[in-house]
Amino acid sequence: MNSIPYYSACTSILVGKSASLDGSIMIGRNEDAKSAWPKHLRVHPKKQFQTSQWFQSNDNGFKMPLPQIRYQYEATPEWTAKYGLFEEDGFNEFGVAMSATESTYANPTVLGYDPLVPDGIGEEAMVTVVLPYVKTARQAAKRLGTIIEQFGTCESNGILFADRHEAWYMDTGSGHHWVAIKIPDDCYAVVSNQMAVQKIDFNDPDNYMWSKGLQSFVDVNHLNPALDGSFNFRNIFGTHSQSDTYYNTPRVWYGQKMFNPEVEQRPDSQEMPMLRTPAHKISIDDAQAFLSSHFQETPFDPIGSGSNADKKKYRPISLAKTQESHILQLRPNLPQAIGNIHWLAMGVAAQSTYVPFLSGFNTVPDEYQVGGAQYDPKSAYWIFKLVGVLVDPHYPQLGELLKQTQEELSIRYRQLILDADRRCHGMSHSELVTLANEVSTNAAKLALNRYQQLTARLVAESTDLSPLNYKQDLNL
Repeated sequence: MNSIPYYSACTSILVGKSASLDGSIMIGRNEDAKSAWPKHLRVHPKKQFQTSQWFQSNDNGFKMPLPQIRYQYEATPEWTAKYGLFEEDGFNEFGVAMSATESTYANPTVLGYDPLVPDGIGEEAMVTVVLPYVKTARQAAKRLGTIIEQFGTCESNGILFADRHEAWYMDTGSGHHWVAIKIPDDCYAVVSNQMAVQKIDFNDPDNYMWSKGLQSFVDVNHLNPALDGSFNFRNIFGTHSQSDTYYNTPRVWYGQKMFNPEVEQRPDSQEMPMLRTPAHKISIDDAQAFLSSHFQETPFDPIGSGSNADKKKYRPISLAKTQESHILQLRPNLPQAIGNIHWLAMGVAAQSTYVPFLSGFNTVPDEYQVGGAQYDPKSAYWIFKLVGVLVDPHYPQLGELLKQTQEELSIRYRQLILDADRRCHGMSHSELVTLANEVSTNAAKLALNRYQQLTARLVAESTDLSPLNYKQDLNL
C-alpha cells in the first residue's frame, strides 16, 4: 500500500455545449494533493502487443487484464510511479476526454453493506485502464463501471468524461456501486469532494447509467431516506458533515455565484443542486477563472481584505496543494486534432497559466517531461511553481506583475489558436498533427520563457521587500 497518504482534494467543472459560448463541451479539474509533487505530460503512442497485457498497481496491488491494442492517449502522470501512476487527464486518439478523479466520501451506513475493496481500482489506475480502450464518453463510463462491479474500488470518486457529443459525470458510492449522469447540453456543474449526482431516473438509460443491482441493493438494505421514494444518490450514498460545510460546499457556492449571480444561496448550504442553467454562456476563460479562483470579491478570499477569521473560514478552489489544473475543451466544426484542446496549468492555477496543447500533438517539450520532488529549474512544473513562491509573501506588491503576464499570455495563446483554425482546413491527418505540434510547442515555449522572465523581475523587485530594511535619508 501507499506509504505516503495521497489526499486528493479536487474541484471540477463540466459545461454542456449549449451552455458554452462557442458550442464547446468542457470538462476540467484541479488536481490537489501535495504542494511540492510535480506532474509530467506524456503522450503514449498506439501500440499493438503480441502477448497478453495486465495492469498491476504499485499502490495497492489492484490487477486486471487489458486489451492487446492500446490506442494513443495523453496523460499527466506523477513524477514517480512508486506510489501509483495517477495519469489523471487527457484525450485519446478518438477524441474521448477523461479526468479522474474528484475524491468523494461515502457514508458509513452504505459502506457497512458494501465496503470499499482494499485491492480494488483506485484513482491512480483509472485513466490508464480506461482511456486507451474506448471510443466514446459513454463507453468510457460503462467500461469503468464494469471494472468497479467486477473488481471493486478502494475509494469513492467522481469521474469526468466527454466527447464531441456529450459529457458524463460518474459517482462511485461504495465498493461496487456507481451511477453516471449525462450533463444536459444547456447546463453546467461544479463539484467539490462531495457525491454530486442527485435524482436518478431508472426509466431513462439514455441520460443515466448505474451499477447492476443498484436499486435492489438500496431497497433490501433500507438505505433510502426519501419519504416520497425518489432515488437521490447523493442523499443515499454521500455525507452531510461539518467537513462538507466548510471544506466542500463553499466551492460549489462560489462557482454557482459566478455563473448564476442572481441565485441567492449560502456558502454552507447542503441543498445546492448539481446542475444549473447558467445566466450567461460560459467561455473557456470563465472556466479557467473558476478553477483558478479563491473567493475573490468576497470576505473569504485568503488574500483579500476580509477579517482573519473569514479569510480562513473556507477552503479555496485554487490553493498551494494544486499539482496541476486542466480543462479539456472539445470545440465543434473543426478537425479533432485542432479542435480539441488540453489546457494545462502546471502548479497552482491562480499563479500559473493554462497552456493550450492541441490534441493532435504527439511531441512533448522536454521541460514537461522532467522534474522531481526537489526544485529543478529545467522542469515546467517548477518554473511555474517558482513564480508562485516568489509572489506569495508579497501579493500586494507583486501580484499585478503576475496578472499582467497571465493576461498577456492568454492573448498570445488565442492568436496562436486562431491562426491554426484558419490554416487547418483541407489538411491531411499528418499535416494536422504537424500543425498541432507546432502550435502546442510554441505555446509551451512562450509560457516557459515568459515565466522565466517574470521570475527574474520578481527576484529583483523582492530585494527591497526584506524585513531587514530601513528607510533612510539618502542625504546622510
